[in-house]
Amino acid sequence: MSPPPVVVVNAVGLTGRLLGHAPRFRALAEAGWSRPLKEVAPAVTCTAQASLLTGRPPQEHGIVGNGWLFRDTREVRFWQQSSALVQAEPIYTTARRMAAEQGRAFRAAKLFWWFNQGADVEISVTPKPYYGADGGKVFGVSGTPDDRCERLEAEIGRFPFHTFWGPNAGLPCTNWIAEAAADVLERDRPDLTMVYLPHLDYEPQRRGPSGCDMARLAAELDAAAAPLLDRARAIGARVWIVSEYGHCDVGRPIEINRVLRRARLLTVRNGPFGETLDTFGSRAFAVCDHQLAHVYVKRAEDVDRVRDVLGGILGVGPIYAAAERAEIGLDHDRSGELVALSEPDAWFAYPYWLDDAAAPDFARTVDIHRKPGYDPCELFFDPKLVWPKGRAIRRLIQKKLGFRTLFDVIPLDPSLVRGSHGLPADDPLDKPILIADGPPPSAENVLNTTDFHGLLLEALTNPR
Repeated sequence: MSPPPVVVVNAVGLTGRLLGHAPRFRALAEAGWSRPLKEVAPAVTCTAQASLLTGRPPQEHGIVGNGWLFRDTREVRFWQQSSALVQAEPIYTTARRMAAEQGRAFRAAKLFWWFNQGADVEISVTPKPYYGADGGKVFGVSGTPDDRCERLEAEIGRFPFHTFWGPNAGLPCTNWIAEAAADVLERDRPDLTMVYLPHLDYEPQRRGPSGCDMARLAAELDAAAAPLLDRARAIGARVWIVSEYGHCDVGRPIEINRVLRRARLLTVRNGPFGETLDTFGSRAFAVCDHQLAHVYVKRAEDVDRVRDVLGGILGVGPIYAAAERAEIGLDHDRSGELVALSEPDAWFAYPYWLDDAAAPDFARTVDIHRKPGYDPCELFFDPKLVWPKGRAIRRLIQKKLGFRTLFDVIPLDPSLVRGSHGLPADDPLDKPILIADGPPPSAENVLNTTDFHGLLLEALTNPR
């Protein structure tokens, strides 16, 4: 007898504190079991998802953040989608091999989880714009089989990419993903369906958890998941809910690269489009990722000096060097020579220019691949603009008329950001959560994020 299919909903940002406002998720917890999860470091999307997929810490799977310095090219690259970057076997590969040993087939679907391109799954859907030779960009989704995305967009409508990230990020993209997942579940009946629903990752970063209506947001996420949960129930699939991290209030952006530049450790190249970070000439620079910064130090003899400089910055917490990085699971070549954590009410901002007039042109745009750090300012329209949406509309018209233009509506002021994540939460109610069915784990309190892999593998391979 084959195990029943499992649907894993990654409800990023969901915590035990919010569960009371999500009646469908709460009902699953009451019918099964739930546990808070101890976060990986850093508690950010790509690292957490890689640990969920592999059951390994980042120093083993290599995903040390949402981005890092690629040392062979000296390029900082964020939000890469290639599954080959994950240096450990993902759960769907392991489950397929175990199913074959049991004499049965295994099919997996991966919808909007990261590291989706080239993933060892039968069905995938992931956000992937088209990039033109003239610098233009057209929103789109990509996946397998070849016609899957076209069929979903024909039936559900175009994926609302502008609500997946940027100043308009919000509920419509989560609604679309949930409906698409319900369609895949009904038509394809995968043994494992992994679905990423991002709704709780926007307002808590903009306003901070205490600055927005978390009860309403959790209820909206719960309602958006209804078509998927109903379809899963109709076909007899088990439903698990997992989260990557909870959010916290912050009020202190740490401009670490500006400090390194003033210390003459970071250098830039000035040009017609503003200043760009010189990763070859800099003796030290930071790749900022929420509440963690990888600090890359070119010369071993500079490490102690750089550490002293970082230690004098207000808001910077513990700093780890060399083998010390293993204490937080980040002793990997992709990590910086120094790894800095912020204090709980602070976060690391990436800007390296000292005068906003010299900021690179991409700084005022949504440009997740060009910026040498994560930029939550992309969630805002610049409040200094008289009518920022009107400016965006004008830029869109200019683009459609064939003019080269920038959607320069993003602010440069990191103090606008009031929420972040990346550090472990002190209260279990503020930690990410796992909701599952079947036999509960022996641990009665907090599980590790990496424990998810073994528990799910057991559900996928052993009939109950």
